[in-house]
Amino acid sequence: MPTEFRLPELGENITSGTVTKIMVAVGDRVSVNQAVVEIETDKAVIEIPSGVAGVVKEILVKAGKGINVGDVLFVVEGQSGAEAPPKPAPPPPTKAAPTPAPAPAPAPKGVVTAGPALAAPSVRRLAHELGVDIEQAAGGGAGGRVSMEDVRAFAARQKAAPATVGSRSRATEEEKEESSSVARERDPTVAVDQDRWGAIERQPMNAIRRKTALHMSTAWSTIPHVTQFDSADITALETFRKQYGPRAEMLGGRMTVLSLLLPVAAAALRKFPRFNASVDMENQEFILKKYINIGVAVDTENGLLVPVVRGVDKKGIFDICIEVPRLAEKARARKLTLEEMSGGTFTVTNLGGIGGTGFTPIINAPEVAVLGLSRSRVEPVFVNGGFAPRTMLPLSLSYDHRVIDGADAARFLRWVVEALEQPFVLLLDRTEVK
Repeated sequence: MPTEFRLPELGENITSGTVTKIMVAVGDRVSVNQAVVEIETDKAVIEIPSGVAGVVKEILVKAGKGINVGDVLFVVEGQSGAEAPPKPAPPPPTKAAPTPAPAPAPAPKGVVTAGPALAAPSVRRLAHELGVDIEQAAGGGAGGRVSMEDVRAFAARQKAAPATVGSRSRATEEEKEESSSVARERDPTVAVDQDRWGAIERQPMNAIRRKTALHMSTAWSTIPHVTQFDSADITALETFRKQYGPRAEMLGGRMTVLSLLLPVAAAALRKFPRFNASVDMENQEFILKKYINIGVAVDTENGLLVPVVRGVDKKGIFDICIEVPRLAEKARARKLTLEEMSGGTFTVTNLGGIGGTGFTPIINAPEVAVLGLSRSRVEPVFVNGGFAPRTMLPLSLSYDHRVIDGADAARFLRWVVEALEQPFVLLLDRTEVK
């Protein structure tokens, strides 16, 4: 009897992905828990294990195509008695979106379809600027939704076709230029005539960049950001790092300023619990986390990924020095699991390896604060009546002003600075030094 295998739940708030690799073919025998397909989500690349056993009779997905949780991946027959019985197909997400209206058939040129076209406001604005009647532009999205590419394609066909009486295609070049000029004045990022001044190249966003763009746009537009700046004298910390760095390397890790900062940040979050929280505006509440999981932003060729170091306040220095490089390497190799990228309560991002004297990091919602590190450098500092060369580390703390006031942010960052300047007091009792 044919058995369908559907895409199971992928993780919290993940309902879809893109098929990047199909690891079986029609005629192959698959077993339960055998990796059968690779899915790229907006967070990671995941190998999906089969929940059924048998011979593959039909494959219903294609590499490069999108897929939703609950969609059928393939069909098998002839389940082997030696295999475990097939797991029931997971149900579609309980909070299913309303069923979209059926896609309308493309209207003949010059004929307006009944009912308003399904299109976002930005798409309607582009249609107006290009002189396109959006009701005539056939939508290629779900439920016949009209996208910007549909509008541009229709405009190109319209431009190539002879002008039709009563059609917007009869608009003069002067009218089009005026419309484009108005659009550029209103929003210079609008995709209007961008090839007018020279050659252009369009590069599609990958899944990570799409998610980053959406998440950062949402965070920036919904969270009132404020950034507090300070700098720490890490001369003593550098002495500590050089002294015990070889020990970390012997254990398979690497002692960096970032690794040493994490336990300092964890201690600060214990002292200032409002920074280890989320805000629930609907219920008018703060959600204070009793655990401390710190995300570490990693720059990869595919985009920014943020693996999470869990229970930082319970880990020793050498444990952290081993775990941070391991997670960073997995991030660059696209081998992070969804579990390793979830549950963060605070984020640290380090641009010191590249340069700069400060920046304003964007909060990784639903967290309420993020700490940025810039490049440390030796500067003359007035100490004990004279100037001395000291290694100074610039720090940038962005915080959610709905939750945290400026004075509290200044106190938090000053506490971090003072702890970094006295590393032996805070760190030595956490380090297995013999």
